[in-house]
Amino acid sequence: EPKLKEQIIKVASMASLTAVCEIMDRKPEVHLEYLPSVDALKRFISVSQHNEVLKKPSYIEEESSLSEEATSQGWGKIVARYVRDQWICLRFILNSFPTLAQEYEETSEMSLSTVERSRKILESALEALTILPSDQVLPVFDCMKLLVPKLLDSAESLCIEAFDLAWKIVSSLSNTQLIFWSNLKAFVQFVFDAEVLAVAASAKGQAHARIKEIIFKLIDMSTTKTGVFNVVLSHCCRSWILPTLNERSALTNAFLNAGNYCELTTEACVFGTVFRRDQRLTQDVNAFIENLGEKCAANVVTESTNRDDHYVRVCAIKFLCLLDGSNTLHKTFMEDVFIKLLDKDELVSRSRTRYYANSLQHRIKNRVWQTLLVLLPKLDQNFLWGILDKVFQAGFSNNQASVKYFIKWIVILSLHKYPQFLNKFWDCFCYDEEKLKTSICTFLSVLSHFDIILQNTSEKKPALKKALIVVLQWCFNHNFSVRLYALVALKKIWGMCKVLHVEEFEALTPVIESSLQQVENMHGTGNARRNWQRIQDHFFFATFHPLEDYSLEASPRLLLIITIFYTLPRLSELAEDEWISVAKFNRFTDVHLPPTFQWYHSRTELRDLKPSDWSQQDMGSNSVETDSQTEWTDVQKKIIPWKNSTPSSDLEMVFQDRAAKLGKSNSRLIVVASLIDKPTNLGGLCRTSEIFGASALVVGSLHYIQDKQFQHLSVSAEQWLPLVEVKPSQLVDYLQQKKTEGYTIIGVEQTAKSFDLTEYCFPEKSLLLLGNEHEGIPANLIHHLDVCVEIPQQGIIRSLNVHVSGALLIWEYTRQQVIKQKQQK
Repeated sequence: EPKLKEQIIKVASMASLTAVCEIMDRKPEVHLEYLPSVDALKRFISVSQHNEVLKKPSYIEEESSLSEEATSQGWGKIVARYVRDQWICLRFILNSFPTLAQEYEETSEMSLSTVERSRKILESALEALTILPSDQVLPVFDCMKLLVPKLLDSAESLCIEAFDLAWKIVSSLSNTQLIFWSNLKAFVQFVFDAEVLAVAASAKGQAHARIKEIIFKLIDMSTTKTGVFNVVLSHCCRSWILPTLNERSALTNAFLNAGNYCELTTEACVFGTVFRRDQRLTQDVNAFIENLGEKCAANVVTESTNRDDHYVRVCAIKFLCLLDGSNTLHKTFMEDVFIKLLDKDELVSRSRTRYYANSLQHRIKNRVWQTLLVLLPKLDQNFLWGILDKVFQAGFSNNQASVKYFIKWIVILSLHKYPQFLNKFWDCFCYDEEKLKTSICTFLSVLSHFDIILQNTSEKKPALKKALIVVLQWCFNHNFSVRLYALVALKKIWGMCKVLHVEEFEALTPVIESSLQQVENMHGTGNARRNWQRIQDHFFFATFHPLEDYSLEASPRLLLIITIFYTLPRLSELAEDEWISVAKFNRFTDVHLPPTFQWYHSRTELRDLKPSDWSQQDMGSNSVETDSQTEWTDVQKKIIPWKNSTPSSDLEMVFQDRAAKLGKSNSRLIVVASLIDKPTNLGGLCRTSEIFGASALVVGSLHYIQDKQFQHLSVSAEQWLPLVEVKPSQLVDYLQQKKTEGYTIIGVEQTAKSFDLTEYCFPEKSLLLLGNEHEGIPANLIHHLDVCVEIPQQGIIRSLNVHVSGALLIWEYTRQQVIKQKQQK
């Protein structure tokens, strides 16, 4: 049996060799591989048995079985380290002498034995993965990266086995924070190595299909573990657009991989899930800890890899921005991505003809059109001509407002650059009303920017004549909304006609002038006058400029990315987690852009706007609507003060404006339900608060209003009541702010000093704080209350449902205020 001394010598010697190999790997410029001792090391590794283990040495047995078990475990760690060190040395040899027998490279006989040797090493690598603990497999992954490209042709099944076993190890570590990310990074560098991808794609065999399977498995893992997709995409984008010297020598062109694995980029452009509340909390905590930097010990122990989901899309957009339309490979790739994204949009439209705002379907479609806007200036005329019909077909779909803005923007830019496409655009107005019922307002909105469309054509008069004919017929549509959009377009086109002095239209002058004057001078306070003013004030017609808000000096390298990814989503009232700020584009440095490419903010006029309360609505023309049935055009969208200001801001004016718009009285009662987390209770409170005229309902998250249970109980009350988001962690600051504004903070809770509800007189400026369904109001908030009020009870059970309790106090407050108002009269 081996002696302890002999085994220690072996372990220490292998560790020393490992240290030397790692130093030479880090200092390739010294060229230490030419030393005679390195040649001896090469021969030693070449003839050594892989995965050699050390038999446990003999020594005096301990009497305690526990000690025996402990020493066995300790020896197991030593053996694992010894095997790992063998693979580190082998990695050095494979990097320095890829054939393991360079001096015999020219003979076919030795070449054959080299392939066979590589196969045996890969088989040993698979064996090593089964015996090594997960935190010791990194050098094995590195060796597999060097061996697989050489064996994909001759031993494809063995390579696929390597992919599968490596993936099994990585996926099993997904809940092990300390070693997961380093293993994932090594796995990605192995499977997505430029040469591995190229060889697999050229063969188009099972390995190519398996790599694509792994891509979608990684994307699926990313939906529950934020940051996984970031590692994959960042590695691929860097190796495709900026390959290293080794990658350039191994491949004809590393960028070919981008086209062969186009799904990776396409999925990255639309990546991002809608997290459940508990998942969002986890992501928020992770983001908070990473933002602490090195001040937090967790960031020192674990590697930060830009795990925010936004960075996936930021990486993809930066990658696309680097592409050159004059490069044939780049051009083909961008066209392929463009078509695949259009297909994805069409697939979503077919699967869901109607979808909720801020749903996953809405977000995917929005991301698709954002990416298409980025790609648009890099596409040539022939390609655009071929896909323009698909763009128009998307315009016919029933989309949310934010998606419609992007579709209209792309149509305007395309017609501006190539006015010869106008004939194809006019065809969109020739379909029957059934097809146009969900889209006519979209195409009429395009005509409201007709001056920009005609900038590059000398034949303006024929185009204006055609536009006037098209618009006038829609000015007489039986649907009020369609007439509004047609009138906005008519006002723009007629102004252009007057500037150009088109003689053919002189006969129409009295009719059109009187019609527009009639619209401008409408009397009364009905919906018609108000809606005409609102649609003209909407940012898309009043402030938005399709060219100036797209790029600086019409340069495709100076795209105003922030308008696309931040300003327009904000103005479209997308959820805030869809806004990507300029700071994130600047902070993400994995893909470097040239110094000439800078991220510019949107124009000040657009950046300073607040979301409008007008929303495009396309109605079916086969319904029996009349002019009197126009309530839908005056539906107030949710006003969410939290999006425009922080809880510490003065919200009183916002509430008053809201009440004025709704034409209803406005009380000074604020109902705070941030501690409540059941959608049914929140939905009922929302309905009660709206009915009794509360000035606002404060909730812990605005995402609750998308819940079906909430909507079932609220019966649309959230559309008529100001909602404010104040997270439970912000409540103390919020309550203090309200105190400074003169509010009395009233807790609905049973305490030793609670007032009986029947005896309490509510101040006019009252804030009701409701407790959690199970725990009530936490102790840390009790001392911030001015008073506690409890409801007198006669039964044995000592608590009411929180919605019922809140409703009773809201009604009592309202009853007292009504009595005061009557007495004052």
